[in-house]
Amino acid sequence: MRSLVFASILLFVVSITATTQNTRHPFTFDDAATLRSAATVAVSPDSKNVLYRVRFGGTKGPDNTEWQLIAVAGGESRHLNVPEKFRPTGFTRDGAALYGMYQVGKMAQLATLLLAPANTPAAAAATPVPLTALPRGVHSAMISSDGTHYAILADPRLPDPLADVHSVIEAEPTSLYVIGADGAGAAWWCPTLRDAAEAAWSHDGTSVAVLSQTAKIGFHYVRSFIDVCSATGPRHVATIDNATSGIGWINGDKELAFLSTTSPVLTPDHLWTVAAAGGTPMDRTPKLEGSVLELSVDANGNAWTVVARGVKSEVDAFQNNSLVLSYQWPDGTIDRGPVSPQIASAPQVQAFTVADPQHASNVAIARGNKLERITNEGDDQLAKVALGEVRAVHWSSKEGIALEGIVTFPADYQAGRSYPFMVLPHGGPEANDSLRLDSFTRIFPGMGYVVLQPQYRGSTGYGTDFLNAIYQHFGDRAYRDVDSATDYAIAQGWADPNRLTMFGWSAGGFMTSWTVTQTQRYKAAIEGAGITDWLSFMWTSDLQQIDYDARWPDKDPAAFLAFSAAMHSENVTTPLLILHGAADERVPTYQGQELFEVLAARGKTTRMVTYPGSPHFPTVWEQRQDVFREIAAWLARYNP
Repeated sequence: MRSLVFASILLFVVSITATTQNTRHPFTFDDAATLRSAATVAVSPDSKNVLYRVRFGGTKGPDNTEWQLIAVAGGESRHLNVPEKFRPTGFTRDGAALYGMYQVGKMAQLATLLLAPANTPAAAAATPVPLTALPRGVHSAMISSDGTHYAILADPRLPDPLADVHSVIEAEPTSLYVIGADGAGAAWWCPTLRDAAEAAWSHDGTSVAVLSQTAKIGFHYVRSFIDVCSATGPRHVATIDNATSGIGWINGDKELAFLSTTSPVLTPDHLWTVAAAGGTPMDRTPKLEGSVLELSVDANGNAWTVVARGVKSEVDAFQNNSLVLSYQWPDGTIDRGPVSPQIASAPQVQAFTVADPQHASNVAIARGNKLERITNEGDDQLAKVALGEVRAVHWSSKEGIALEGIVTFPADYQAGRSYPFMVLPHGGPEANDSLRLDSFTRIFPGMGYVVLQPQYRGSTGYGTDFLNAIYQHFGDRAYRDVDSATDYAIAQGWADPNRLTMFGWSAGGFMTSWTVTQTQRYKAAIEGAGITDWLSFMWTSDLQQIDYDARWPDKDPAAFLAFSAAMHSENVTTPLLILHGAADERVPTYQGQELFEVLAARGKTTRMVTYPGSPHFPTVWEQRQDVFREIAAWLARYNP
């Protein structure tokens, strides 16, 4: 009798579980548009609260943003009544207000916003108070560790009186502006520094380290400069013949830490130091089997890095001139961290942004050497969705190159059965996919596809040699790596070899347009904002692009045309959908149109759709929805 009762209970539980699973629906665009995710912004000076941002979309318009406070201990969060045009960056010294960027007219200015008690008239009526009125606005601001001053990066020029009539194409300068926390004593420090990219306060609040980099216009090769700036002027510390990012004071302000590289691909991927008094910069991570993506130095001088090791990122401390693993997120990745109080007198608390394939990004707090998630944005929504398995996979290409990727399966995936397949190369290309919930990628398994995101040569997370292998070889080495992902998926039995598709955006769009000139194996392809003519692209992108190839295009045009899909259009047999923002400055819209028109003239199956006002990827949700509507229709027609 006891066995029968147990069996009945078991059948009841199984039945309830099956019913619950059956009520879940496949992940759709609507899920992507409404999914809420959280990102850590700042920790209060008393170390009791974390400020975080929640983002989600909708049926139209740009992303929605909410600002929340939550106790470090966790619990219910407090919604902040933040005006739409104010973007908080951190807390003022006493924690009574937030500081950040406030849109005044057409320009962002530094402003503060009082944090009145919740649910009071004062909280409802709180309005940002501008501290600056710079004619060209403010790019960024950072509070000093004693809370008495702000270091601001801004354009020092006066406004152009004919700005409504014309636009002057020139390198836009950025200099250092310092202002007291009360809005007094404002002045341009070191006005001879005109290409400032990042800045960091010394911990005694007397100096600012400024990292400058040659502008795109007027330069062909990249150089970086480190200066220590005070009210009396600049002191040059070092010149680096490469790209740099991030800077902070360490070792009692005797040294400066920053990110740089020795690679012509330019992406800063190692941690370097230099004496604050001046000297030779030193690469402190020369044998790193990964990529340092971010550097932060807290108010007490501790240096922290986000290090990509394959498709997972961890946080390492920089101690005794080496990286020491400090925090990981189980089965996922750390997107950002640590964020700690910006005021040196505050108790130390560390907050992180974490993510994994089954959850949206959220806020976590360090408890000893472990991380504890304290927000649950998106969990209620995802409880109604059937999500397939996501896993990191590894294979070797025909060349013997060890590769990694992320495979995402449909929720109803059955082992031993082949499925329509999509290879989805990431953009960048000096970037990587991470083991997190990628809402746009999830749409395709929701349509029944197995999706594989290959980390081809040129991706971050695998060391400088792997990253640098793409230099002058995007069209052959990276292409072969991406195509080997399809070979691997077929060999595993996941991919139906008669139902192969490819989709990529930006650098992934290049890879897609180039691939269909090299092989006829794909039944349908979609490229978004892809480079199709390298010769003209090198000078017309809004960012310097010599990380692909630093040769002068006018001196060696054949080298740039060799990997240009528009030059090989006669080879295309795959139906190709081309999507592009009409206001794209990163990859100008003519890139897609050139390929579209030559394909159409040759009688190839193609279609081009542009999005009015859209930059490199649409920022409004009605256009994003149309992107996926176009893709779904293309796949239904050519890869049914």
